[in-house]
Amino acid sequence: MPLVFITGASSGIGQALAWRYYQAGYRLALVARGTERLEAWSAQAGIDPARLRIFAADVARTDSIVAAGHMCMEELGVPDVVIAAAGISVGVDTSVRADIDVMAQVFAINNVGLAATFHPFVAAMLERRAGALVGIASVNGIRGLPGHGAYCASKAAVISYCESLRGELRSSGVRVVTISPGYVDTPLTQGNRYRMPFLMSATDFADKAFDTIARGSSYRVIPWQMGVVAKFLRLLPNVLFDRLLAGRPRKQRAGDG
Repeated sequence: MPLVFITGASSGIGQALAWRYYQAGYRLALVARGTERLEAWSAQAGIDPARLRIFAADVARTDSIVAAGHMCMEELGVPDVVIAAAGISVGVDTSVRADIDVMAQVFAINNVGLAATFHPFVAAMLERRAGALVGIASVNGIRGLPGHGAYCASKAAVISYCESLRGELRSSGVRVVTISPGYVDTPLTQGNRYRMPFLMSATDFADKAFDTIARGSSYRVIPWQMGVVAKFLRLLPNVLFDRLLAGRPRKQRAGDG
């Protein structure tokens, strides 16, 4: 029975992906900082305990998530799919000193944590010459949005990092898949104070992401409509891009409210 390892599985995209993979017959190795929510969710969802192992780890602490990866391999074997879905989204104001620390935390989770999630499995997958490493980026990594500098920069870095890793692992049998969600209805987006075009449910996103990973696509924006928007924004001259975003509400900061 195949095995998937997923971080950020206690809510949102990570949890929706866990359920989709369970439905497809996978064993689940799920990671969260606190295990209580995951245990309650798995019981409520009726997940077979024989197909589930929950690891308590903090992706912001490299040794913690690396240890979880090694423990997974020792107890369950090398995963067929590893999905780095853990992430945070917080607005920042560069003029506020405390927000620089917030930015560091965003990078620690969204970037270093993603690489640390992959790290334990690379050598084993290379030896087996099979496996998939999946990075969850964001369409917001395409261009910077006002007040959203930390998140946009971190997701742009995810896209570039996964592209670099894909080149390194080319012809090895290990696939690197980058998925850039548009707006997905999760706790991460529910506090947004601006319009979210093509908003989709986490379940719909998980279905499309599962198909993308199964096909071995190297990069995909989900939903496809946001991919069209992203291509348009990438080509838009700065003067027009700045005018388009003038007056757009900023992402909520940790200190707001």
